Amino acid sequence: MEEEVMMSMTEKETAAMNNPHFVLVHGLGGGAWCWYKIKCLMENSGYKVSCIDLKGAGTDRSDANSIVSFDDYNKPLMDFMSALPHTEQVILVGHSAGGLSVTQATHKFANKIRLAVYVAATMLKSGFLTDQDTKDGVPDLSQFGDVYELGFGLGAEQPPTTGMVKKEFQRKIIYQMSPQEDSTLAALLLRPGPTLALQSARFKEDGEMVEKVGRIYIKTMHDNVIKPEQQEAMIKRWPPSQVHVLDSDHSPFFSAPFSLFGLLLKVVATSAGY
Repeated sequence: MEEEVMMSMTEKETAAMNNPHFVLVHGLGGGAWCWYKIKCLMENSGYKVSCIDLKGAGTDRSDANSIVSFDDYNKPLMDFMSALPHTEQVILVGHSAGGLSVTQATHKFANKIRLAVYVAATMLKSGFLTDQDTKDGVPDLSQFGDVYELGFGLGAEQPPTTGMVKKEFQRKIIYQMSPQEDSTLAALLLRPGPTLALQSARFKEDGEMVEKVGRIYIKTMHDNVIKPEQQEAMIKRWPPSQVHVLDSDHSPFFSAPFSLFGLLLKVVATSAGY
C-alpha cells in the first residue's frame, strides 16, 4: 500500500513537471481579463493557466477605496497559493504592480513556485522601504499632465485611497502600441486601483527563502508607465537570472501577445528544467 502511495505521488509530481501551471497576476486597475489572449494561446497549446483577480479588481466587487493594506489587496493570490497541493509548483507571472504580488508570494510560498516572471513589473525584494524603492518602482506620469482620477475613501483631507488613469489618457500612456479594440476593451473594464494599499507593500520575511525562487525579468522597451530606466534600475539592484526584451508598450499581452507567449514558454523551458 505504501509503495502504491509513493508511486502515485511520483506520478503526480512528474505530471506537474511535464505540464507547467502558469498563474498570471494583473497590475493596478486591471484584472484577470488582461490576460485573455495569453490564456487562450496557452490553453490551446495544452498548458494549465490560472488568472487571478486581486481584491477590488476584475470580477471581485470589493470597493477599492476600502482596501488600505497590501495584505488585504493581495489576499486572493495568497489564498490561491495556500490552497495549492504541496506537490505542485507554479510559474508565477506578474505584470506591472503585479510584481509586488509575485514578490510577496515568493517570500511566503517559495517551495510552491518554480519560477517568478516579472513583465514590465515592479521588482523590489522588500517592497517600498526606501525612497529609492519608490523612485524605481512607482510610475511617474507627470510628463503627461493631470492624468489621474483619484478617490478619497478616508476623507478629502486624507491621502487618496485609489487612482486610475483618466480614460482620455489611457491609450496614449498604457496601450499606445496595442490594437484599438484592446484599448477600447480596457477602457470599459479598468477600475480604480487601491494605491494606498500598494504603498504599504513591505516584505520583511526571511530573505533566504525568496532567493530560492528563480526570477526572470521581461523588459518593455516603449513603456510609458514603468519606464525602461526604472526597469533597468530594479534589475541592477536585484539581479534576476535572465533578462529579456520585448518591443512593446506597457501592455505586451495586448501589443505583442505571440512574442510574450513564446518568451514565457522559452524561459520556462530553459530555467525550470522542462
